[in-house]
Amino acid sequence: MASLVGGAALGASFGVAAQLLSDAIKEAVKSVKNFKKDLRRLDSTLDRVKPRIEEVKLLDEKLKDSSKANIASLTQELKEGEQLVRKCGKIGKLNCYRKLRYSSKLLKLEQSLNRFFQLNVELEIWRNSIQIEVYLEQMDGRLDRMDGNLDMVASKLNGAQSKLDVVGNNVIVVGNRLGVKLEEMGSELKDKLDYVANGINSKLNQFRTDGAEVCAIPEPPSHIVGFDVPLRELKRELFREDVKVLGLCALGGCGKTTLAAKLCKDDDVIGFFNTNILFLTISSSPKFELIIHRLFKKICGSAPGFVNDEDAMNHLRELKQFKEQLDPMLLVLDDVWPESEVFLERLRHVFNTGGCKMVVTSRSALQSFDSTYTLKMLSDENSMVLFSHHANLQDKNGNSRKPEKELSSSSGLRLSLLNGMELQMVRSIVRGCKGSPLVLEVIGRSLREQPLMIWQDTERILSSESSSIFESHDQILKCLARSLDVLNYTARQCFLDLGAFPEDHRIPASALIDIWIELHKLHDENGAFRNLHQLSTHSLVNLIEGTRKDAGELHCNLNKLFVVQHDLLRDLAIYKSQPQNQDITQRERLVMERRENDLPEIWKDQKDQRLSARLISILTGERSPSNWCDMQLPEAVVLILDFLAMEYSVPPFLEKMGKLKVLIMTSHGQKPAKLKGGLQALGNVAQLKRIRLEKISIPSLTVPLKNLRKISLVMCEVGQAFSNCTMEISSMLPNLIELNIDYCNDLVELPPGICHVFHLQKLSITNCHNLSKLPEELGYMTNLEALRLHACTGLLQLPESIRNLHELRFLDISECVSMESLSQGLGELNSLEKLDMSSCSRVKELPSSASNLRNLKVIYCDDETTSLWKRLQLPELSIEEPEEDINLSWLGI
Repeated sequence: MASLVGGAALGASFGVAAQLLSDAIKEAVKSVKNFKKDLRRLDSTLDRVKPRIEEVKLLDEKLKDSSKANIASLTQELKEGEQLVRKCGKIGKLNCYRKLRYSSKLLKLEQSLNRFFQLNVELEIWRNSIQIEVYLEQMDGRLDRMDGNLDMVASKLNGAQSKLDVVGNNVIVVGNRLGVKLEEMGSELKDKLDYVANGINSKLNQFRTDGAEVCAIPEPPSHIVGFDVPLRELKRELFREDVKVLGLCALGGCGKTTLAAKLCKDDDVIGFFNTNILFLTISSSPKFELIIHRLFKKICGSAPGFVNDEDAMNHLRELKQFKEQLDPMLLVLDDVWPESEVFLERLRHVFNTGGCKMVVTSRSALQSFDSTYTLKMLSDENSMVLFSHHANLQDKNGNSRKPEKELSSSSGLRLSLLNGMELQMVRSIVRGCKGSPLVLEVIGRSLREQPLMIWQDTERILSSESSSIFESHDQILKCLARSLDVLNYTARQCFLDLGAFPEDHRIPASALIDIWIELHKLHDENGAFRNLHQLSTHSLVNLIEGTRKDAGELHCNLNKLFVVQHDLLRDLAIYKSQPQNQDITQRERLVMERRENDLPEIWKDQKDQRLSARLISILTGERSPSNWCDMQLPEAVVLILDFLAMEYSVPPFLEKMGKLKVLIMTSHGQKPAKLKGGLQALGNVAQLKRIRLEKISIPSLTVPLKNLRKISLVMCEVGQAFSNCTMEISSMLPNLIELNIDYCNDLVELPPGICHVFHLQKLSITNCHNLSKLPEELGYMTNLEALRLHACTGLLQLPESIRNLHELRFLDISECVSMESLSQGLGELNSLEKLDMSSCSRVKELPSSASNLRNLKVIYCDDETTSLWKRLQLPELSIEEPEEDINLSWLGI
């Protein structure tokens, strides 16, 4: 065998070694029982690469030294593999250790072959590169400079994504130079190099993505304590060669997501993975196609349609094979539950090779993890620092402060330096929080500026349960429930309602407002918003504004305000609203989690019972009428239907809900979902006042809704609904007060019939980019107080009949970029108080009638338009430039 390596050509030696290994495998398969599966897989791999081995033999003498070294190394591995295969037949049946060790070596040999040839598509690339290498050797050194230029291009390809355009230009320059040099070298070689250049340009184009916000890394909190050491340790685990899937585990509220976000923004991690870092929130019920869709959006800028999960997997596998040729990739999966481990295994199967790594945050240590890093609770010292920050116990110099013993009549309490006894009390409270960042934040904020007696009472409660309060999930929830004591009764009930929405989804504030007004009989939106603000003040929810800072103001667009809640606090809401020891027939709220495959058995058992629940939330996948049981819900005021299906049937018991006032239907599919049977059942719900439909294909409106006050349509298909009405819209919706249409791209023209809805006070048509015209009948809406047309980019002008809207107080035409002039009738809007025309850059002059707007108090506009309004010298006018907030969290991505 030594003579073969020493005397024969390298390619021949490589081919002989491969053939000897193949022969040894075929013999072993006949006689060896312990390794049949491993041997057959290795033999299959050899068969697939044999044609390429023959090409290596033919190209042997023309290979570069670097390629020869690689082939020599693999030749030696093949020879050792032959010896290994022959040894397999000598292992006894009971020698488990050696069987495991030899099986591992066979797998390693197969992986070496796969890495060398990069099977399938990469196999072809390797063969082409070898052939190009041979042709380049025949150029007598004339292309030395070309090699240098190609090296430069390759180096830049590994750089930051922001330099891709520069790299593209360099590729073009190099290609031009090569074209001149290749004039004398024949068409065959030129075709080969054109093939390579096209491949490079294709890769560049795929990385120029406009979907950078998809899979974006969340911003960590501004004040983080005690994560330096965990970050360093987690990073060390991540860079271990034997770790492909790294688990980051801890109890809810310990900061897993925060630590994962910090990891993604670490300089060393960015230096290794560059821009190829993807962050996805999975939760307990992932929709595989949707997750793959988001991955494609991040990597390619667009995503193909998938027939099913298997088709999505195949597309992802192909994409990953291409991606693997360029740079390593880090995929972070946040909040993965045990129920989602099948999904995790699918992704692991795809991302388990090359430079790809996965970091998975979970409350449980899953079997898919190669290594698990457990995030510990904060130390006493760090807990004190974090608690002091949230409880406002530090002055400007960082010194600890205390709650004053005497009560103050002002809104806050005076603070002074802590004495020894009070410091001991604070430390006792901090110890009771057991180092949980979330508990420290919630309890700390609940004690901010509270009198000493409240602090002492909190210490007593925490100390009495200190031995077991954090030992299980339920006990943590009981501890967090203490934070609800600061809320009034209505605010506490509003908090409990939050458990009705899916986890890890932003909740539209307008939907909550609708629910709370009707469920808790609040007077108006301001009263409902006050409760939302109270929850935010006590850190029980986070409010996220959309692209503009006007959310929450008078006449603002509440559709751009969203609520985000930590999943532990959501669990608290469910825990407190659905006590296990309470009879289901007496519960005020019924929530079915999406992880259920069918209606809960306890619900089915009550199909003949009258249930007292006033809020029903059903989170499902696809559901047909046969899946629904006939439930008796005579007291239901709110029904939330949240689903993933492309087709959906409303439950048959809907039409029996005599007291139903709020209906919210949300689809999370890729396209608007179709409703089987339409909305016919709503005709029997006489008291229905508010409807919110999101991502629904709305059928024709055929039933009158006499008491309906508000309709919100978000990302819906509305063209058919408005064009095929069987009766006048004003007769179908005689008492409608508010209509919101947002991101409905098939809305081209507002139906004139809507303008005859006499009681309409608020009309909001936003982000409808294909809307080109408003009807002249708009002037019939004499009770209209607010008109929003934000980001209707195709809208050319306002109708002259706008002069008749004498009750209009707020007008928003911001980002109507196609609008070139304002209606002369604008000056007759005597009640107009606020006008937003920011980003209306084409408007170069104001109508002469604008000087009559004596009640106009605030106008939002850009610098270019400011001078136009200053000339008018309106007495009470304040000109403001809107503050943009580039924040995509409201999209729920």
